Amino acid sequence: MGNNNKIVHYALIGMCLLTLAGCAVGPDFQRPAPPDVTGYTSTPLATNLNSSPTMLGDPQNIIKGERLTKYWWRAMSAEKLDMLISEALKRNPTLMAAEATMRQAHELYAARAGSTLYPQFAGNLSGQRQRFNPETLGQTGEAREFSLYNAGVGVRYTFDLAGGNRRALESLAARSDYQQFQLEGTRLTLVANIVTTAITQASLKRQTEIIENILRSQENQLELTRERIRLGHEEPDDALALQTQLEQTRAKLPALRYQLQQNDHFLAVLVGKAPGEGLLPSFTFADFTLPPKLPLLIPSELVHARPDILGAEALLHASNAEYGVAISKLYPQLNLSADLGSQALTTGALFGGGSAVWSLVGQLTQPLFNLGLPAEKRAALAAFDAAAANYQSVVLEAFRNVADVLRALENDSKRLEALSAADFASEKSLESAQRRYSLGATSYYDLLIAQQQRLQTELDLTEGQAKRLVNTAAFYQAMGGGLCDIAGSARNVSEAQSAERIALR
Repeated sequence: MGNNNKIVHYALIGMCLLTLAGCAVGPDFQRPAPPDVTGYTSTPLATNLNSSPTMLGDPQNIIKGERLTKYWWRAMSAEKLDMLISEALKRNPTLMAAEATMRQAHELYAARAGSTLYPQFAGNLSGQRQRFNPETLGQTGEAREFSLYNAGVGVRYTFDLAGGNRRALESLAARSDYQQFQLEGTRLTLVANIVTTAITQASLKRQTEIIENILRSQENQLELTRERIRLGHEEPDDALALQTQLEQTRAKLPALRYQLQQNDHFLAVLVGKAPGEGLLPSFTFADFTLPPKLPLLIPSELVHARPDILGAEALLHASNAEYGVAISKLYPQLNLSADLGSQALTTGALFGGGSAVWSLVGQLTQPLFNLGLPAEKRAALAAFDAAAANYQSVVLEAFRNVADVLRALENDSKRLEALSAADFASEKSLESAQRRYSLGATSYYDLLIAQQQRLQTELDLTEGQAKRLVNTAAFYQAMGGGLCDIAGSARNVSEAQSAERIALR
């Protein structure tokens, strides 16, 4: 009967330990509630953007409820840009560094899981030479020397009574999620930078061509003015004024060419190449189109689609788990260790005729007086509060970014409409000047002035066309770049790790 009572007693103790080991102190993480806002701006937005009868003036509609695809840039350009981005995704060193950091985070989680969730086994083999003198024990006899060999296996395991190890694993998993979202954000930024740089290249090339045409027209105008001065029909000061204007125009060319060269260098580095390493595709406005539909995510969807917001949420999750780790240190900790081996005077007898030796040690420790542990708990809580504030800040900045992009789309479409109208008017004015010149009703001098006015409106129009393309790329980036649709994305990894954590519990 006594043995039965002991068995029941030990069974109850084991059940209590297992029950405690299945709990984890500290609050379980709750995802932040979706924002209680329905729009991004204080006044209604125009969902149908203004269209213009010019290149890249196509109508665009902002549509709620649709999601982006991971290849969003294909809606803006053809194969040339897609090939460039595919190469960059393979070669860009910043992206490769982010991928390596993500792998490191995954392995740190695996390392901590392997060292805390399962018992640790270690084999040991030792040998020593000893000299024994019987006189030390009050006995007679001569001193003897002998060898002693030991071989055994040791087992160590710490019962996670308060769940501190599980909370630590939860924190590492959340930080692994964070690195995954960092990778997605790096990838999105890389693609958006390539698209924007390609658009800028097309714009700068067109601006350079227009400035060169203006310069040639001004040179003709100056030459004609000098001839009129020679004939006594103009004052010398008129030539000086034109010379000043011409040189100011000429000074714009080196700056534009430098911007274009600098832009090309940046594009090469984005692709993962040195600026002098081969030629990259060259882009013009003809290589781009405006997608007719722009899928807009509502605020409650955006917080689950942007990698910066998801990353801030992962850090909040990690801080919550680390607060649980700090609390667990205030609770008891149970360590078990066991050793089983053999001891012999010769190596031959070690695994056959040696003496069996074993030990079993259990140790329960409870902090009684340690002022550092409560302070550590308060510090962890403060870190959680900071992470919560950081999350709110990231969400607000994301909403501001979306609001800015939406307003830019709206206002720049109106601006392009006005620039298109001005371009149309200047074109008609030039045609009128050409007709009058062909009829002898106006001078070649006046025709040159009309040409320059026409070229200046083309210059402004080029800037407006580029802005619409850049705003469209910024819109896709602000919407998260289709993160939800990327295979193997951070969300899939996060869900897989959550399932793994549940299974380990």
